[in-house]
Amino acid sequence: MGEQLSPDEKLHLITRNLQVTILFADLHAFLDNMKAPWELLALRVQYYEQVIKAMLESIGVPLDKLKFIKGTEYQLSREYTLDVYRLSSMVTEHDAKKAGAEVVKQVDHPLLSGLLYPGLQALDEEYLKVDAQFGGVDQRKIFTLAEKYLPTLGYAKRSHLMNPMVPGLTGSKMSSSEEESKIDLLDRKEDVKKKLKKAFCEPGNIENNGVLSFVKHVLFPLAGEFSIKRDPKFGGDKIYTNFEEVEKEFSEELIHPGDLKASVEVALNKLLDPIRKKFESPELRKLTNLAYPDPSKNKGPGKGNPKAAEDDELVPSRLDIRVGKVISVEKHPDADSLYLEKIDVGEAEPRTVVSGLVAYVSQEALQDRLVLLLCNLKPQKMRGVESQAMLLCASIEGDPRRVEPLDPPEGSAPGDRVYVEGYETGKPDDKLNPKKKVWEKLQVDLKVSADCVAQWQDKHLMTKLGNITCKTLKGGNIS
Repeated sequence: MGEQLSPDEKLHLITRNLQVTILFADLHAFLDNMKAPWELLALRVQYYEQVIKAMLESIGVPLDKLKFIKGTEYQLSREYTLDVYRLSSMVTEHDAKKAGAEVVKQVDHPLLSGLLYPGLQALDEEYLKVDAQFGGVDQRKIFTLAEKYLPTLGYAKRSHLMNPMVPGLTGSKMSSSEEESKIDLLDRKEDVKKKLKKAFCEPGNIENNGVLSFVKHVLFPLAGEFSIKRDPKFGGDKIYTNFEEVEKEFSEELIHPGDLKASVEVALNKLLDPIRKKFESPELRKLTNLAYPDPSKNKGPGKGNPKAAEDDELVPSRLDIRVGKVISVEKHPDADSLYLEKIDVGEAEPRTVVSGLVAYVSQEALQDRLVLLLCNLKPQKMRGVESQAMLLCASIEGDPRRVEPLDPPEGSAPGDRVYVEGYETGKPDDKLNPKKKVWEKLQVDLKVSADCVAQWQDKHLMTKLGNITCKTLKGGNIS
């Protein structure tokens, strides 16, 4: 009999002969509302190839068995196109929508391209000639569709490997359109510090904690240990050799969120430094600037300060609107018409908000309710109490005046970002300049539709889970 191989030896044998193909889905990206022109997509393919190579090299992964391929290298062929038609004659609209539920934006009137997406990803397995496809658990319904329908086309059923989804730093799903929810591979040290400082990391709370998730899914697999740096009077430095101990001590509040964030910052910067260094070369800096041009250099008049031109542009993405949860609500001690609320918006501490809703909404109706907050207005004192955000409501003037807080979609969480359809990628101002009247000028076009959907210039206000609505005030103003 031959010698038996141990599980580790078998794994080594498999991985030694493993070929990995990374697909740059440029056609898929183009179909995503056609936001980026082909020329820009071509540059971003080059950029991602270089940044992925730099990332893998920084942790010692050899690149000799790694292959990159663009979707348009085969997805526009006669054979692939015919298979798209064949597949579309078998897949129902229900199955296509269900398969893409976690990766394709869900709206009331979806584009046909979003329904095609899952089928294209299934066909990619055959045309790439792979044995298995790897993705996050949010891809599982697409994988199920592939396993069901590829054999009906006469193709082999593939295996599927999945990794867990790391929660975003804001406490909800990590999103490319929500800058504060993620750490980018080329983020500067000051960017990492800023994002971690704002990250949701409630003392003792291990649920949807993106900072803890980085420790579990990034730092421990790469380093095998994690070091907490802290003042000796708070327990001093400590090295952990398993994540469960970190999680247990954090849940028992033996590790302070500030110490956890500071230690994660040190560890992440250590991982990112080699990637940053590689991208200091003139060629890669030029490629980065071409693939992701500074928007401030392409807006406004040709003369003068481009940053000032950007600051003067009236676009709704400048508003930092987030989902919040009312933790407590009480009457203002010095004003009968005002409430004092503590509202969780996914930050380390809840915000204090003063709102004039006493005549319209009861305390019981506000308590524990999910609401929408405009978070980047300049704080102002209202009867001696500083209000740190504005609670957004729909209203209709009349006798009596009617007011309703806006409602985020079901399943929303504190800190979820709200955006206007078509303006998903813009970055909010840190603070709106009151002298520029940005909020006042944008607010004029905020209305409630006949379907009770909040809109700006007839475009829906949304989160990643769906539309912002109100209960009854059709045609109302939003303020």
